[in-house]
This record gives sequence, C-alpha cells and structure tokens, in this order.
Amino acid sequence: MRTPRSTNLAWRMVPFMTWLPQVGRADLKADLVAAITGAVVVLPQGVAFATIAGMPPEYGLYAGMVPAIIAALFGSSRHLVSGPTTAASVVLFSALSIMAVPGTPDYITLALTLTFMVGVLELALGLARMGALVNFISHSVVVGFTAGAAVLIAGKQLKHFLGLDIDSSGHLHDILIRVGQHLIEINPSATLVAASTLVIGIVCKRWLPKAPYMIIAMLGGTLLAVALDAVLGHEVTNIATVGALPATLPPLSAPVLTLDNIRQLAPSALAVTLFALTEAVSIGRALGARGGYRIDGNQEFIGQGLSNIAGSFFSGYVATGSFNRSGVNYEAGARTPLASIFAAVFLMVIVLLVAPYASYLPQATMAGVLFLVAWGLIDFKEIGRILHASGRETSVLAVTFFSAIFLELEFAIFAGVLLSLVLYLERTSKPRTFTMAPDPRLPNRAMSSSPDVTQCPQLRFLRIDGSLFFGSVAHVEQCFDRLRAEHPRQKHLAIIADGINFVDLQGGETLASERERRMSAGGGMYLINVKQGLWEALERFGCLEATGARNVFQSKTAAIRGIYQKLDKSICATCDKRIFHECNR
Repeated sequence: MRTPRSTNLAWRMVPFMTWLPQVGRADLKADLVAAITGAVVVLPQGVAFATIAGMPPEYGLYAGMVPAIIAALFGSSRHLVSGPTTAASVVLFSALSIMAVPGTPDYITLALTLTFMVGVLELALGLARMGALVNFISHSVVVGFTAGAAVLIAGKQLKHFLGLDIDSSGHLHDILIRVGQHLIEINPSATLVAASTLVIGIVCKRWLPKAPYMIIAMLGGTLLAVALDAVLGHEVTNIATVGALPATLPPLSAPVLTLDNIRQLAPSALAVTLFALTEAVSIGRALGARGGYRIDGNQEFIGQGLSNIAGSFFSGYVATGSFNRSGVNYEAGARTPLASIFAAVFLMVIVLLVAPYASYLPQATMAGVLFLVAWGLIDFKEIGRILHASGRETSVLAVTFFSAIFLELEFAIFAGVLLSLVLYLERTSKPRTFTMAPDPRLPNRAMSSSPDVTQCPQLRFLRIDGSLFFGSVAHVEQCFDRLRAEHPRQKHLAIIADGINFVDLQGGETLASERERRMSAGGGMYLINVKQGLWEALERFGCLEATGARNVFQSKTAAIRGIYQKLDKSICATCDKRIFHECNR
C-alpha cells in the first residue's frame, strides 16, 4: 500500500521515532561513554571558535547545546555532531565584521539573525527535496576531503602540542612556517604532556579496545600536567590550560528580522547556507560510509535547518557538522544520535557545575586527543583502493585533498565536486561506438564487433552506447564523418540504438542531419532496437519524421529484411560476401 504524502512529511519531521525505539542497553552504554568524551572536547573548542567568530566566548558553548540536540533528533546521521566549527566561525566573522564591531550587541544581533536566516534556507531546501545535491559529492571527494581536513586539524593543533604561542589561523603551510620560525620556543613540558596523551590513547586503543581510550588519554595527560606543575612549578612548566568557563545556560534570544537586516544579510546567508550544508552532508556521508549506513540528504537538510532556527532563539550562532567532534563521537564508539544529545546535556551540566575546574585541562592534552582523532579520520585503505582503481578518481581525490590543505576548506569540496562533474561530462560526451555485422560463427548469426567479421559493401551497422545530447553530438558527428570518408561505398547506415538511453533536441537533429546526408548520397539511415524513451523523445522533438518512422525497426531480422530491399541490386549481383540470409535467395 502506498504511504500518503502527508504521512511521509510527518515522518520526515519526526525521524527520531524510527531509531529511538530500537536503542538497546548496549547502545545506551556506548553512547553515554562517547557523550562524555564529546562534552569534554567541545569545552575548549566552543570557546576558541566563538573567539574566531568575533562572539563572546560563552556563545561557542551555547552553539553546542540546543542546536546539537535538534540536529541529532531531526537529522539522519548516527554520528554527526553539530555545533560551532572553525570554518563556519571564519565565514561568520568575514561576513559580519564589515557590518558591526565584533563582540558588540549589534554584532551579536546580526549573528543571531544570520543564523535564523540560514536555518530557514536549510529547512526550505530540505522540504523541497533538494537533498539530491549530496549525490554530486563523489566518494573520492569525501575520502579526500576527510583526509585533508584531518591533516588540517592536526596542523592547527601543533601550537598546543608544542606549547607555542603562535597564530594557528590560515592554511597549513602558513602554520608550518610559523612553527618553524618558533622551534626554539617549544615548551618541553607541554610537548611531553601532549605526546604522553597521544601514546596513552594509542596504547589503550590497541590493547584495551573496549576501554574509553580518549577519556583515559585525557585523564592521563591532565594528571601528568598536574604532577609536572607540582614538581617543577607552573612557572617552569608554563602548561596552558583551557581556563575557567562561565557557569550559565544559554539565555533566550531572538533574531531581528527587519527589512534592512534581511537585505544586508541575504547574500551572506545564502553563502553560509551552501557551505554549512555541504560541510554537514560531507561529514555525514564520510561517517556513514565508515559506519556502514547511508544518510538521507533531505532529512539532513531539515535537521540542520531546524537546529539553526532553534539556535537563534537560544543564543547559538551558525552551527553545522563538526569534523572534530563528529570524529571524536565516531572513534569513541557512539552508536546512535543519542550520543550527540547526551553530549549536549552533559555540556550543560559541565557548564553549570564543573566549568571552573576545566581550568585544569591542559590545551596540550586536547591537542594529543585531536591528533588521535585526525589519524582515525584518514581512511588509508580506501585511499589505496582509489589510487589503484582509477586515474580519474585519483585526480579527484588529490585535488580535494590538497585544496583542503592549501586552500579554503569549503573550496576543497566545491573543487572536488566540480572536477568530478567535469570528468563525468567528459566521459559521457564520448559515447562508445562499435562497427558490427552478423557473425556466422555465433548462434542465429548474432551481431559481433569482432574486427575479422565480414562487412556488407553497402551497409554499415553501428552500435552507439551512450546518450546523445549537446555535449556528445560533436563526438558522434566525427564518427559519422569518418565512416563516410573511409567507407564511401557503404551508403546505408543502421544504428543499433538499444544502448542510447537519452537524446535531447540537438542529438535528435544530429540523427536527422545524418539521414539527410545519407539520402542525398543515394543511401539511407536506420534505427534498430529503439527504446520507448528514445522513440518518445524523437517524436516530441519532431525528429522522428525527419529520420523517417518507416526506417525504425525493433529487431535485427526485420531491419535486415527491410534495408535489403533498398540496397543497389547491381552491386549485390557481383558481391561475394553473402553475409545476410537474403543474399542467398
């Protein structure tokens, strides 16, 4: 029975009802463990991202609370964690800093208004079923983007890993240059803490696979930092910590939707929307591929839209899928979206109760954990398969990977998708063509493309595999011209058309023009095994009349019988090929 459209819409608006009843005790336990790790990770990140966005530090934490819950409930990914991100923060700052002074009430109002507008656009795209846009992000783009982002994550954590007081913004090569210029300033204590955290995490993951290795690594790194401070003194170790955080829940807020604000923010809202959706869906697809499930692009659009709309009323600025926290969530063993929900709730509890104690968490420890996350995001096995499978896919992978490292992160996705489309169009613009003829060695003298099969002196059979559209007609026309030049006596051309799935107006006109050329030379052109879609398209474009409906055959036998009657019998009389049954009658 067909599900009513209204029911489908209702289920899209409450997708959590499909997975929530299936959550078991083991899932709940795994999600709780992953949530604790995620809540701890988002503490320093939220503050840092808010600073990058020009917002007060607490707004980065607010963006990781309510928006994360809404996105988890209404999205389709099991592991995607929404909230503040580096790239979204940079985009927000670049869009709003020219309109207001960062950190001021006017700036915050613009940020909340922009967030609401972004949410509305995302929701509209989801309800309009535009999630098919995700299909244009190929697997190689996802793998390359994930690997590039992982390298970038590690690069941006180098300052904390080495205890350097440098700017970690910009591209990877900028960060590496700054690190090289300050190598003599490396903090041995911070580096020891970060390296120890990394080693503890690797050891636990390898030999204690069931243990929450990230939490153990965090605790180990923190305890080592505390011990070093106790033995050597903080003045000597100088290990930077996250610092005390405000102990408040997100206050209620509201966007200011004046016509002036909408007009000013509309271009930025569109740009941020496209970027945020691309980032979220790319991360969701990457984690879905690794977790063995598929995401619904439409539902993900809806989830992201609702999360930003809600966030604008709970002091959260633009939220989207986070590579860092989503990677942590996956690596920590999360099984359902409950992990993201629990992490947001734990973040609220942490902010209320233990936020001041976050000052003991070393930034070097966080750097070590994020190094683990970055390593886990790189799918070496899949990269190897792509490198050995296809040069085209390798080029897509390489362009996406290096664009993510050396250019803007969002540009890497667009570059990979664009190259994928270009390569696809280039491939489809050259349909495969085969010269064929009846082969007496095959049952029922079936058609064969073997080069040693005898050809009729007057009739050429040509099979076309591919669509005939504006991008491919030049290639097909070149094939027609070559056949006429190389085989002038074969004035009749029969096209085996069961490999043609689509034809546009220009493709239909190409077939009609070839028939006219053949007829003017005393021959003809015929179509064999025409699919219904091709027939209807030719008829709709008015090309069927030009090609001649009587010259369309639905079987090889009927085609040969009909075309044979039109061949020059004086040539047939002296021909010794005799490749058709009709030749021997």
